[in-house]
Amino acid sequence: MTILCVRFQLPPMYEAALPQLLGLLEEFTPVVEALPPDGALADLRGAERYFGRDAVELASVIRVRALALYGVDCVTGAGPGPMLARMALRDARPGLTRAVPEGEVREFLAGRPVAELPGVGTATARTLCEYGLDTLGRVAAAPLSTLQRLVGAKAGRELHEKAQGVDRGRVVPNGVSLPHSRLRSSGGTPILAADRPFDRDELDPGRHRRALLSAAEELGARLRAVDKVCRTLTLTVRYADRSATIRSRTLKEPTAHSAALTEAAYGMYEALGLQRARVRSIALRAEGLAPAEQASHQLTFDPVDEKVRRIEEVADRARAKFGPRAVMPGSLAA
Repeated sequence: MTILCVRFQLPPMYEAALPQLLGLLEEFTPVVEALPPDGALADLRGAERYFGRDAVELASVIRVRALALYGVDCVTGAGPGPMLARMALRDARPGLTRAVPEGEVREFLAGRPVAELPGVGTATARTLCEYGLDTLGRVAAAPLSTLQRLVGAKAGRELHEKAQGVDRGRVVPNGVSLPHSRLRSSGGTPILAADRPFDRDELDPGRHRRALLSAAEELGARLRAVDKVCRTLTLTVRYADRSATIRSRTLKEPTAHSAALTEAAYGMYEALGLQRARVRSIALRAEGLAPAEQASHQLTFDPVDEKVRRIEEVADRARAKFGPRAVMPGSLAA
């Protein structure tokens, strides 16, 4: 059990605390992968040897420190690989780490619904269930050729391996933003992220777009606050079945302009062609950050564009003086 999957129980709209909590994990291992808005994966292979404790014992120490230093509780799952640690997390409770030892992987997976396997979407799960392959144990016992006929050669091979407990994933260190003027770069390029979870699975495209608008405006304000621009915008749409769609777009020019970010976000969302999709959350990431002073801006001679930029400057000053709620989401969209 060398991989830990941690979900911090952050209050709503308190995702800004995640970077500090990731820093807590990095006191034990440098191999930490952020899972915004409230989670992380940590590879504890080196930590187990260094501290002389296993992953479950280290998880208890991490929980105590998170409570003592930040007043934040957490739940943790542990397993031989990232996939198994994530699945174990679903059975975890505060104060009780759900661990999947190496020798108990098949037993752990056998009775679980096939839809719980990461990467298995609604359509694939429905197809498998129609042929009686409704649990991971039955999928593991099915001939590889059968699975490949049902879901395709590559997908069938991956499904067969995962159902048997073969976890080829690894923890990839990444970075998330720190609030205000500090940016985090943990083994990669700094990023800024804004996540918009819904109170319930949301079908309304209008509410999806409002969430995108809010997230884009937040990213723009945070980029301008730290004098950065981004080159790439990434959209992550998470669905009710825990699957997700991720799309990235390289911007026409590096920007911190909220309107440009919103336009790119809307474009990626529309390209998905979602039809009555039950969306659990929408997230945007600004990537490829660079100093704003080094970025060039194509002059448009558009008085509307210049007006919006001046409004942004006024809004940024209002946020700096009165706090982030001084400007309501969407108020700059006009």
